Order: sequence, then C-alpha cells, then structure tokens
Amino acid sequence: MKDFSYITSSSPEFIENMYKEFVKNPENVDTELKKFFEGFDFAIGNGLAEKNGTTRAAGSSTLATPGTDWRKEIAVYRLILGYRNKGHLLADTNPIKKRKDRGANLDLPFFGLSEEDLDNEYEAGSLIGLGTTPLRNILSHLKKCYAGHVGIEFKYISDQKKVDWLTNEMEKKFTNPLPLEQKKRILEKLNEGVMFEKFLHTKYVGQKRFSLEGGETTIPALDAIINKGAELEVKEVVIGMAHRGRLNVLANILGKTYEQIFSEFEGTGEINQTMGSGDVKYHLGYGSVIEAANGEKVHLKLMPNPSHLEAVDPVVLGFARSSANILHNERYESVLPILIHGDAALAGQGVVYELLQMSKLNGYYTGGTIHFVINNQIGFTTDFSDARSSDYCTSLAAIVQSPVLHVNGDDPEAVVKCAEIAMRYRNEFHADVFIDMVCYRKHGHNEGDDPKFTQPTMYALIDKHPNPREVYIKYLLDKGEEDTKELAKEMEKKFWDDLQDRLDEVKQHPLPYTYQDPELQWKSLRKATALDFEKSPDTAISGEHFKTIFDALMKIPDGFTPLRKVAKLLQDKVKLLETEQKVDWATGELMAFGSLLLDGSDVRMSGQDVGRGTFSSRHAVLRDEVTDAAYNRLSGLPGSTAKFRIYNSLLSEYAVLGFEYGFALATPNVLVVWEAQFGDFANGAQTLIDQFITSAEQKWNRMDGLVMLLPHGFEGQGPEHSSARIERFLQSCAELNIVVTNITTAANYFHALRRQLKWPFRKPLINFAPKANLRHPGSYSLKEEFTNGRFREVIDDAFADDPVTVKTVLFCSGKIYFDLAEKQVKDNRKDVAVIRMEQLYPLPKKQLDDLYAKYKNAVWYWVQEEPLNMGAASFLQMNLKDINYGIIGRKPSAAPASGFMKVHKAEQEEIINTAFSM
Repeated sequence: MKDFSYITSSSPEFIENMYKEFVKNPENVDTELKKFFEGFDFAIGNGLAEKNGTTRAAGSSTLATPGTDWRKEIAVYRLILGYRNKGHLLADTNPIKKRKDRGANLDLPFFGLSEEDLDNEYEAGSLIGLGTTPLRNILSHLKKCYAGHVGIEFKYISDQKKVDWLTNEMEKKFTNPLPLEQKKRILEKLNEGVMFEKFLHTKYVGQKRFSLEGGETTIPALDAIINKGAELEVKEVVIGMAHRGRLNVLANILGKTYEQIFSEFEGTGEINQTMGSGDVKYHLGYGSVIEAANGEKVHLKLMPNPSHLEAVDPVVLGFARSSANILHNERYESVLPILIHGDAALAGQGVVYELLQMSKLNGYYTGGTIHFVINNQIGFTTDFSDARSSDYCTSLAAIVQSPVLHVNGDDPEAVVKCAEIAMRYRNEFHADVFIDMVCYRKHGHNEGDDPKFTQPTMYALIDKHPNPREVYIKYLLDKGEEDTKELAKEMEKKFWDDLQDRLDEVKQHPLPYTYQDPELQWKSLRKATALDFEKSPDTAISGEHFKTIFDALMKIPDGFTPLRKVAKLLQDKVKLLETEQKVDWATGELMAFGSLLLDGSDVRMSGQDVGRGTFSSRHAVLRDEVTDAAYNRLSGLPGSTAKFRIYNSLLSEYAVLGFEYGFALATPNVLVVWEAQFGDFANGAQTLIDQFITSAEQKWNRMDGLVMLLPHGFEGQGPEHSSARIERFLQSCAELNIVVTNITTAANYFHALRRQLKWPFRKPLINFAPKANLRHPGSYSLKEEFTNGRFREVIDDAFADDPVTVKTVLFCSGKIYFDLAEKQVKDNRKDVAVIRMEQLYPLPKKQLDDLYAKYKNAVWYWVQEEPLNMGAASFLQMNLKDINYGIIGRKPSAAPASGFMKVHKAEQEEIINTAFSM
C-alpha cells in the first residue's frame, strides 16, 4: 500500500490548490496524488452523472464540493486501499476457529481517523460506489466486500484492468443477494454432497473413502463453475484432483451412479471404457456429458491419478491443450481445466510451481486454469503451521499474479459467488485464478484413522460443528425471507427421503454419453500382444514423399537470412544425399516428422532447447541473422495441412513431461515427443514416469503414445551427463507396458518414430538417444532405407563373412557399438561378430534365438559401457535365459561415470580390449 503520510501532513488549503491545479493541468501534479485525484474525480463525476441521468463525457473533470476536508478525504481513501489490499487478513474465513492475527493494521487510528469521524460524510465514498456518505457506511461496505466470509488477495497484480475488474466485482456486485432459484440449486447440491457421505458412512462402515465431510460446499462450487462456464461457451471441463472428495465429485458432478460406485466398493467393478479402471476406487477417472442449467451440453472428464497428489496437474493441462487443438480449433477458452488441490499438497509440492510458470508460455497455455483448494487446514496429521512458511497455502499464486479468493466453506452462497467470479475472471483475462475454500476434515486422513491422536483440540471443535448443509439451512431459517424458509423446510424433508431411497438402493439411470472423435479413435485401437512385437509394421515412405520432405527441409524462404554456419550445415546435408545417397541423424528425425505430417497427423515436440537441439544438431527452427525472426523448417511442407509444433520448454522436467503425457493421452493420432536436455534430467520427473508412463495402462486402461528422447552415452562428461539410467526403465518393464530402444542409425530412428502411429495400439517409447554419434558417419543411412523396410529390433553383423568361422559374438546396444565396430574393422577380426540390439523391450527373443543358432560355434558376450550394476545387464540376466553369455562392462559403481577424461578413456579402452581378447 502506498504511503500517503506526506499528503495527510499537508494543509487542506495546499491539497485544495493541488486539486485545482490537477483539474487545469494533471501532468503538473505529483504522480501518486494524481492517481488519487483521478480516481476521486472520476468516481464523483460518474456519481453526479448517474444521479442527474446523464452520461459523463470522457476526460471531463468535476470539482469536489467546496470546503472538502482533503486530509480526511485522503485518510478515507487510504482506508479504502487498506481494505482492498489487506482486508483478506481480517476476513472471517475459518469456519471452526478464530483466525491467526497477521497484523493487518486496518484500525481507524492507523489512517488518522477515529470513531468521531464515523458519522461524518466523505466524498471518497464515491470511490466504492456509495457516493457521498458517512464513514460508518464506507467502513461497513468495505468489511462486507473484503473482510466478511471472503477475503480477496490481489495487491500484487500490476495489470490495472484486472485490478479494476476485481474491485468492481467485489464492491459493486458481490454483496447483491442471490435469486431464490440459485439458493435452491445450492441447497440441492449441498443435499447431494452430504447425503452421499452419510449414505456411504452408513452402508460401508469403516471403509476408506477419503470423504468430503466438512468440505461438502465443494459440490455447489463446482456446479456453479461448470454452469457459469457453459454460459461463457465452455464446451469441455477437465478436472484433476486427489482422493478427498473424489467419489462425491464423481457422483454429484459427473453423474456416476451410486450403483457403479457400489460395485467398486464391493470389488466387482468393470473397466470403464471412457476413462479406465483397474486401481483403487479413489484413483479412478470418469467421463460424462451433462446438461448445464442453460441447456448446453458439456463434456466432463475427471482424470485418473495416483496417490502422488499433484502429479495429475500437468497431465490435466496437457489433455486440455490437446483437446482444444483437436476439437475446438485452438480456442483454448472452450476447454476449462479445474485443478482441485489440498492445502498441504498445494503448498508442499514443487510441481505446482512448475505448472504456474508454464501457464502463460506459448507452448503450454490453456486459456487459464481454475484452482480450487479444499483447505482442510491439515495435511495427514500435520498442522498448517508445520506445513508451510507462507501465510497461505495459495501464496505461490503471486508468482503469476493470479488473484486468490479466500472463502469460508460454511457459507455456500459466498463460495458460489467466488466460483462465478473465478469463472468470469478466467473468461475475461484467460488467466489462472485460485479459490481457497477454508473448511475442515471431519474424520482422520481416512475413515479408519483417529485424528485426535495428533489434533485433539481441533477435533473437539469439529466434533461439535454442524455440517455445511445444516449451517446453510439454519441460516435460511433464521435470516431468510419467508420463501427461503419454506425452501429450507422442503429441502430438509427431501434430503431424508432421498437418503432413504439410496439406502433402499433405488437405482439411478446413468447419464447418456456421446464419445468425442478422439475417444472414438482410441476405441478403434486394440490391446497389444506379444506377437505384435516379433516384427514391426511396414513404415517406409515413397520416393516422391522422400523428395518432397527433404526439399522442404533444405529450402530457405525468400528474404530469410540464416546464420552462415547453419546455411553451410544445410548445404552439407544436401551434398551428402547427392554424393552418397545418405541422410544424417537429425535429418532422419525431421524426415519422420514430415512424413507423419503428410499422412495427416500432427507432431508436437517440446523440451529444453529442442528447437536447435542441445547438441546443435536438430535445427528444426532457424533464426534470421538480421531480424531474429524464427522459421520452422517443416512449416511449408507442400501437400500437408497437419501442423508441426515445437516448443523450447522452461527448465522443468516433471511438469513438462506430465503436460506432454496428458497431451498424448487426449488423442492417439498425434506424435508427441519430449526430449530431455541430458538423459539423466529425467530423474526430476521420476514420479510422473512411475505413476503414469510405465503403469497407467495397467491401472487405468489408458494407452499413451508419448515418445521420450533421453540423450545417453559415456563420453567423459562426468556422472551427470552420461547415463539416462536405462536400468530404471528396464526394471519397470512388464506386461508389454512400454517400448525401450537404443537406436544407432538415422533410418531405424525414422522407422521407430513412424511406428508409434502405425501400430494398432499405442505404447510410450523411451529412446536412449545419441549425443556424440549424432554426427558419426556410421549413424547415417542410405536413402533406400527410408523408402523400404521397417524398424529393425536387432541388426546383425555386416563385417564377418562366414558365421561358421565366428568364434565370438559381442552383442550390445547404442553408442558402444561404434567403438566395437571400429576395433573389429581396424584389426580385421572376421572371427568376431558385433550385433546391435536396437530394441531392449519388448525383448526380441525370436530374432536373438535365430542369431544364436546362426552363430552356433561362438561364445557370446553382452558388452555395455555402463557399470555392471547399471545398464541392461541385470535385465538381460533375468529375461534372456535361452542364450549363454558373459557380461563385460565397467565395474559396479555408485555414480554412473567418472568425471575425469583420462579415467573415462582408460575404462572405455579396457572394455573394448577385454571384449576382443575373449
């Protein structure tokens, strides 16, 4: 808040003269005083115009009443600013106990006012829409707007349009009473929310359900958001939330029937074809189509998610972005993401910070997210005083200047008003907004847990506290008009009648569901079988398509001046094809992308520095040397209407990988690629990998075709830039859940990318990508390898002539192949065959068995550059039982690699020499 002490210490005559000067020439007045006079003048002028039934001309000025006490007027203005900025610190938002004193300093003396001034009239009342009025009225209005059951936090917002919009909402609209029909709707949704919990508590005693009791106002809040969204042309809502309240939201927002939920409680649930199944009931997703209050149909989706609380957040946003791209012509406002947080998780989980930093970025924008916090004031057993250092669990909203509406969960009308404000704000500014609904958790972390072990005082209060429905009914009976009192009595009877119907298991009718186009595409796919991985589908392209794509990649548009280095790189690529009929790695990748575009499929790629490529190889996006303009090399592909979208991401792995996974989850017909800057950076996204990428198909019946590119290879760059941790992914491999490759040639990489969309199913692909070998001539491929064939899971030796004379077979994967092949050729070792395993999982057993029979006179060794406790060694020992082989690699190590180049070279030489001395 601005310091106006220098103004209030000035004489009234001085301020009067300054005001007259402002009316004549505003630029001659101090900046802060000018801002005050502008607001003061505008408010008074508008007030007089309205009173006289006229329209105030823009830019006109209206003199204040003669004899205005400027010192007091400015003091009142400061009071107004004080409540706007810090009223939330006083707001009565906690339903079970008195709030902690956070030193708001909003008493009258702080502003140079006293109780003697309360009955004096002040023109500053015009600033909040009251006109000239006593201070008592001004103070009362400020408390209703900013320090009642709602406290709005927005003082950090620098955009004046947003500030003005929010102040107008709070000061001019918020205190308006709700119509009777809306009160009835609120009471109906509260009835449903409370009844659901009572029913389950009665029917399934002691079972975990992570109930919403204490926070049932969530149900009318979500209902209000969705209905207001429908009015504002939202067509689809994608929701992410953790356990608490999930079953209630499924039943009372998404319309999942009690019968369906009962079957899950009793362990007889069938897989839901819309959003999947196969996990505990409070992790499941669901989809439905509801009819909003205005008659519009809205698709609702609750995403499945694990116990890792906020892990679902980026998945929701990626899904929403993808759906907006595919179904709504990139009108992001048509798809509304709602993230429902717990207070402890919101404050404690770093992925939320990453997510907020993404919210305004070009590659990750979704038109604004509504964050709804079910603030139970506790995390498992941890008090909020131990759960965060910030005043609020929502304090991180300030980093992207998102407003926060703190609201008392026992006042459903206030909560619903906040929900509607949030939805309108999102529609107006296409930005994130937070609702922090302060409530409580009726039971322990789950229904079998006794919360009094750790919070005896708090739970003594909760035990005596009526639920939000009871609080609202009492409010209507005590303070309502006659019609609202009748409503309360009517709804009370209906509540108990409906509850008895549920106990008698009167069946609901499931909502009809209309599948969207991407969902129909998913339904047209099938589950993979082991036979599918014995031979890859044909993924070659025609010579005509090859030429079209290659020429488009190498063409520089007129008027564009690339860097000389880049121009030479492109010339060298053209020359390589002309003279040797070969294509390098980076071109092979872009050829794959281009071929999919010609097939009609979009391609999306993101990651740190992916436009250029970390190792200066990709150059998918060029920069003009003079203007700095960007040029996407696949943007002008003739004959293609599909889009290649490539985005340099923020320095995040967890949230960005989650976003891309969610994007791919929304559609099977877009190739979605995420590249780590270095492979081990994927460590930062391990939660997402474990909980979604490697297990979601088994848990939730959800396929996903995301491609992860993880640069991998030991080059003497130290432990942090060598290993992408192949062993971790292979350890997670089972039931055909993912595909793991370590590819060595441009053409094989090309076919692997195309195979992702040619399979009649979808699998995440984790490819351990080369670094130094991006420019290795051995990784280049002949043109004919693109126009013929398919992905090769295993590549046989091409140097040893006679398999009968081969005494040693070295089979390996990835970069070390080139070191072994170089030694083989240099020493002319025809008695040694070097075989490449391009795909590690699913393990190509039949092809290996055939080679084992071919080289029946040889001794086999698995050779890897990783330490023996890492890499693929242990995976092969467990899964490759039909071949007898030894293992050669670095000795077991705690860190992946040495940080000293000399040590690295010595170790690498030892591996190669050992392999050829066997």
